[in-house]
Amino acid sequence: MEAAEAEYFSKDFEWDELRAEVENDPSFRYHLLPFESSTIPSSQTTTRATTAEEEEDSTAWKRFHIRHSSGKFFKERRYLLKEFPELVSCGESSKVLEVGCGNGSTALPILRGNEHIIVYACDCSSEILERAEEIIDAATVVSVRHRFRTFCCDFSVTGLPKWLACHTCREVFLQKQQNCLSDVKESHERHFNDSNSMKESTCCIGGMDFVTLIFTLSAVTFQRMPASITECFSVLKPGGMLLFRDYGLYDMTMLRFEPNQRVGLMEYMRSDGTRSYFFSLDTVRDLFVGAGFIELELEYCCVKSVNRRNEKTMRRVWVHGKFQKPM
Repeated sequence: MEAAEAEYFSKDFEWDELRAEVENDPSFRYHLLPFESSTIPSSQTTTRATTAEEEEDSTAWKRFHIRHSSGKFFKERRYLLKEFPELVSCGESSKVLEVGCGNGSTALPILRGNEHIIVYACDCSSEILERAEEIIDAATVVSVRHRFRTFCCDFSVTGLPKWLACHTCREVFLQKQQNCLSDVKESHERHFNDSNSMKESTCCIGGMDFVTLIFTLSAVTFQRMPASITECFSVLKPGGMLLFRDYGLYDMTMLRFEPNQRVGLMEYMRSDGTRSYFFSLDTVRDLFVGAGFIELELEYCCVKSVNRRNEKTMRRVWVHGKFQKPM
């Protein structure tokens, strides 16, 4: 088990060598062609109005979650606690917001690794939130029912609910959730929306100790990324940390996309309508520092994995980052 875990964290190749190989290969040239509107937009010019494109993106991911609702599709991300040990060493009753939680593959190892941590988890799909609750409720985790709290939200479209940053409003949320848990027939009401269930309040300063963006931001259209990151910044406590992991530039999956699947610079759309963006370190840095964060760690994670069926080696590239809200 220890040997298998070590493979997750080794640097199997240098990203600069991969970059040189890709950029000198004529068959990959179309990935590098410029796109209009490829510069990072400012948050002031980014609107959160629910456009047809935003609705299509959200619908595509909801359909994706319905198709892949089984626990077999998303494997528990056990490597996260080694990548982000702060989630284990943090103080009692520390609060984590997991944005785009899917079926709980990120939340579960966090809850396992720290029996005192509280995880708030949101996703755009109420169906996948119900599946996440089922998976985590079935796990042998200490007092998990009281430490895993879900709500339905597409943070890139509507923003995050204000009660995440307010102690008083969060208590109202917990009371509403507890009332719903007492009635199995109304279990779907566990998923709260800020505009419908929460009265906004500025009575105090609360906030999250951590926000996790684990393979979530890449699913957001590039134009909406600055405003989405600003939302994460707004619900963190001063000194709170954002933990980031997502697809890196020249990852194997990027190079598999066909020319007609490009919808922007390093931005692609799958046949099912879901998006995927592949980040360079400079892009990640500009996005997060531009939102007010302090960069703590930022690097490529380059791992070779072997497809057991065809014995082909796959070079995976992810971006690992830690960012802090100033005190």
